[in-house]
Amino acid sequence: MQNIDEKQLREIVHRVVKDLDANAVSCNSTNHYGVFDSMDEAINASEKAQRTYMLCSMADREKYINALRETILDPANMEKMSRDAVAETGMGKYEYKLIKNRLAATKSPGPESLATEAFSGDGGLTLVEYCPFGVIGAITPATNPTETIICNSIGMLSGGNSVIFSPHPRAKKLSAWFVTILNQALVAAGAPDNLIATVREPSVETTNEMMSHPKVRMLVATGGPGIVKLVMSSGKKAIGAGAGNPPVVVDKTADIKKAAIDIVNGCAFDNNLPCIAEKEVVAVDSIADCLIQHMQENGAYLIKDATQIQALWDLVSNEKGGPAVNFVGKSATYILEKAGISIAASAQEPKVIIMETNADHPFVREEMMMPILPIVRARDVDTAIDLALEFENGNRHTAIMHSTDVDKLTKMAKLLQTTIFVKNAPSYAGIGVGGEGHATFTIAGPTGEGLTCAKSFCRMRRCVMSEALHIR
Repeated sequence: MQNIDEKQLREIVHRVVKDLDANAVSCNSTNHYGVFDSMDEAINASEKAQRTYMLCSMADREKYINALRETILDPANMEKMSRDAVAETGMGKYEYKLIKNRLAATKSPGPESLATEAFSGDGGLTLVEYCPFGVIGAITPATNPTETIICNSIGMLSGGNSVIFSPHPRAKKLSAWFVTILNQALVAAGAPDNLIATVREPSVETTNEMMSHPKVRMLVATGGPGIVKLVMSSGKKAIGAGAGNPPVVVDKTADIKKAAIDIVNGCAFDNNLPCIAEKEVVAVDSIADCLIQHMQENGAYLIKDATQIQALWDLVSNEKGGPAVNFVGKSATYILEKAGISIAASAQEPKVIIMETNADHPFVREEMMMPILPIVRARDVDTAIDLALEFENGNRHTAIMHSTDVDKLTKMAKLLQTTIFVKNAPSYAGIGVGGEGHATFTIAGPTGEGLTCAKSFCRMRRCVMSEALHIR
């Protein structure tokens, strides 16, 4: 009888299981491509796909992740997902969506980040490896619909999991199309169908069903504080990527012109939708006028009249004092037009709207996700840092500081304890745009994982061989 090595045996077992369970995992027989009418159907198919996926090699995983990246980066797909995100949700700007989708596709870490740890000694050999949870339920926002699906799919599948997405209803058509083409790419590369799944009609009810389903072993929520609190109280392993209200401090040692340009660009990025984006400025009084002037020269529209500032707040806020949904992610030009504020024909198109306010103004205290940027003066840098700590609301999400004083930079970083702290750059440097490090659009402050990656979606497992394979 011919000897069969471990690799050949694994391939035979893989083929046998795949044949036995073909109805559940083969796109050729189900033609689901990850999109289902009910959440229960989606979860059952996902669980069966993940069971088959567990028999795949790490080389297979790498091949499948590469297939995802290639599909996402296809120019026609990039064009469609970026334009459709703006069209369906009514938020953001096409050019920025292109940047974010490409960023997520190219800088989300894959299987290569799951390095095994090994310990050897007189007691033998121990391996510690990153292993899958199984089926992950992921809730995605309307603000970053495809970006979140991209980074989560790459990270979760790299870890050996399958994923059920519960997208925001405002992005349901785009999400269903996107899940379909991702599954088509995976199946073409040899992966089981339904590794990435969703429902055609997402709702509060389907999300609740997903969270309570016994086959879903882990929950990941990218959104507001309400949904994060819900998954954290589910009794399951949960990752929560919640709200932020990022302050930016500018002190007298900063390069004021560069700080002004960076702040305007960071605040304007995708019409201020990212939770990392600059939401309020605290400027040391001695440089505040200079900062405002440079901001105006680089795309900021200054409102000085207190009546106009109040009218603007009344326009873009809701009855609860939060952002009015129909203004979230809209451009500065759109907001000014709706506010009845005319812009001179000779003026450049504004990127952001700025105004000076006191520390208690709701524009400062509320995360609006609009290119509206209040500026608060502080008598000195220490006061500015204290105010920034107060404005950040304890979210521990993101903060920015423009300064060349290392001691003050260190003080602010230590006091605010944010997941991302950006020094002398736009906020988006914190997710890899012009800054080092990997990208993600699931930034887990509440549960502490930080910028999530493949490791975030894995369990640590130990494998021990006693009194053997120690060769020293």
